[in-house]
Amino acid sequence: MLLVVVAIAAALLVAVRSQQRLVIDRYFRAVTLTNARFVDQVDAETAVRGYALTHDPATLQPLDSLRSASYAADERTVTRLVHGDGATIRALGAWDAASNRWYDEWAEPAISQIGTDPGAVLSRATVLRGKQLFDIVRSAYRTFSDRLVAKRQAASHRLTTLTTLLFVAVAFAVVMVLLAAGAAWIALRRWVLDPLSGLAGETRLVQAGELDHEVRVSGPREILAVAGDVENMRRELVAHLAQVEQARVELERAGAELVTRAEELARSNRDLEQFAYVASHDLQEPLRKVASFCQLLEQRYQGQLDERAHSYIAFAVDGAKRMQQLINDLLAFSRVGRSSAPFADVDLGWALDTAVQNLSETIAEANAEIVREPLPTVPGDPALLTQLFANLIGNSVKFRGEVPLRITITATRRRQVWELCCADNGIGIDPQYADRIFVIFQRLHGKDEYAGTGIGLSLCKRIVEHHGGTIWLDRDHVGGAAFRWTLPVVDRRVAPAPLYTPSHPEAS
Repeated sequence: MLLVVVAIAAALLVAVRSQQRLVIDRYFRAVTLTNARFVDQVDAETAVRGYALTHDPATLQPLDSLRSASYAADERTVTRLVHGDGATIRALGAWDAASNRWYDEWAEPAISQIGTDPGAVLSRATVLRGKQLFDIVRSAYRTFSDRLVAKRQAASHRLTTLTTLLFVAVAFAVVMVLLAAGAAWIALRRWVLDPLSGLAGETRLVQAGELDHEVRVSGPREILAVAGDVENMRRELVAHLAQVEQARVELERAGAELVTRAEELARSNRDLEQFAYVASHDLQEPLRKVASFCQLLEQRYQGQLDERAHSYIAFAVDGAKRMQQLINDLLAFSRVGRSSAPFADVDLGWALDTAVQNLSETIAEANAEIVREPLPTVPGDPALLTQLFANLIGNSVKFRGEVPLRITITATRRRQVWELCCADNGIGIDPQYADRIFVIFQRLHGKDEYAGTGIGLSLCKRIVEHHGGTIWLDRDHVGGAAFRWTLPVVDRRVAPAPLYTPSHPEAS
């Protein structure tokens, strides 16, 4: 019944809205425009009679409104508003025809006659003729206006009736809603709220820790289904708690095992460090002896050995020295990241200056020019960052071309990292080897062309990754080689790390 009443009220509301548009937007507007048009016609008729008496063209100004665009627009609007009502359309057509007849048969000829002969005076018969024609216009207007008013009044009566019916339907619906709400409340309390209260009490017992208490309630099928779900949840919770307890025991056992393995790993690292130290000295001592005795042999028997013997001795000395350099580079590579000292805020400008000073003789021999931008301060290891610049600059010096060497160091902020670049105009690197050059012992040239162990760029990669960045070859650089790498920005949201200051300020 409530749905039927709501449907009737909705239909009445639509009808009221439609009738309101009919009364206000159609008939009321049509009556208003009709009255305005007739007033314009009366003013125009008065203006023509005034012109006939005074011969003053200024009195014809009201007549211009009949020929204006707004007057024509109002005429079209009225025609549109009464569309569909045949009798009203015919009344409107009779009014328009009478208006046109008055204008064509009297107003226009009278204005033309006076305009042609300023001294002319309209005859009484002519004046009476104009009055008769305008009386016809007035009568046609009243016929059309009366019909519009009657239509509007009929629509207003229908609107009043529909509004009354809508009010009655809404009032009846409100009464039905109140009655239905009361009945629903009684049913809800009896069949839903009371059983839910019992279920809540049972659930609170489980929540208080009585996990062994079985949940049991009475009530509708739906409440029983919810109670069954709660009981199943209690059982699953008991099972999960048992699993958690078992997992806790296993976790404690695994933690103890992890501590034991961590101690074993720390002991193994100490043994490896001791082994690396001893191995480096034990390996380098025989190499130094080989090189020394080969050089003594060459000096002792100077002039007694042929050219081939001297070459063999030179090969042996060179091999021993390269093995020493290889051991030193391997030790430096293995030490990266093994220091437990915390990072400090390092001025990269200082690190670059230190690297340039350490390579000053090599840079001077190559007649290289180093161009740099202002460099930032980053968290890191000052010795490793200095070695990073030294390796990259030394790489550019080693692989220089025929033109004067120019090395450019730049830094650009990229959100939370600094992107640095070391670019030169040397012989360059083929982009197809962009990944291979960072692999340890990988060389693109023979040892006879360029000296080295093939560890330099691998060491750079390890240093950058130890600082949380990445390094790569810029494939788009033309006319040389360019290496780019990232380093983190100093996080000002945490307490700043101590600023690194060199032990010997004059070294910077």
